[in-house]
Amino acid sequence: MNSTKRREIFTCLQANNPHPTTELEYQSPFELLIAVILSAQATDKSVNLATRKLFPIANTPQKIIAMGEAGLLEMIKSIGLYKSKAKNILATCRLLIDHHNGVVPRTREALEKLPGVGRKTANVVLNTAFGELTIAVDTHIFRVANRTGLARGKSVLEVETKLLKVVPNEFKLNAHHWLILHGRYVCKARKPECAQCIIHHLCEFKEKTI
Repeated sequence: MNSTKRREIFTCLQANNPHPTTELEYQSPFELLIAVILSAQATDKSVNLATRKLFPIANTPQKIIAMGEAGLLEMIKSIGLYKSKAKNILATCRLLIDHHNGVVPRTREALEKLPGVGRKTANVVLNTAFGELTIAVDTHIFRVANRTGLARGKSVLEVETKLLKVVPNEFKLNAHHWLILHGRYVCKARKPECAQCIIHHLCEFKEKTI
C-alpha cells in the first residue's frame, strides 16, 4: 500500500469520527490504567460494568490498597482472570505509592515495570492519558492492519513498528482509536462488513487476506 492510500484511509476515518476515544470509562490516568489492566481478555463493556462500582469507592492507589484483596475481588469478580488481575492491581498500587508518589508515571519504562502492564497497556496509557504518539496494537488493530494492507506484519511489535513508520504524523494521536473501533464494529474477525466499510475502496483485502 502506498502513502497516498494510507493518508486517504485516515482522512476517511477522521471524517467519520473526528474525535475518537477509548470506550473504557475513566476520569483520571490512574482509573484508565486500572481499566486497561482489567480489559485483558475481557470486553470494554464488562470492564465498565465493574469499574462503575469500583471507582466511586476506590479510584486512587491508596483507596484500593485500603479496600484489600477481598474487597477488590468482590468488585471485579465478573471479569475474566479476576484473581490474577486483582493481585497485579494491588501490587501496581503499592509500587505507585512507593516509587511514584501515587501518580501514574509518564514513561514506557516505568509503566512496564508495573505488574500487569505490558507494552500494549503502556501504549494505551501513554496515548490516551498523556497524548503521546503511540499505537497500541491489539487483536483488532493487528487484524485491520494486515487485512487492509495498511501495515502487514507477523507479530504485534512488527505491526506497531510499521504503523508508527507509515501513519502520517497528523493522524498518529488518534490512529489507535480509529483502527480499534473499525476492527471492533466493521472489519470484524469472522465476517468483515465490507459493504458498510467507509475505506473499502482503499482496502487490499480482496487481493490478499490473512
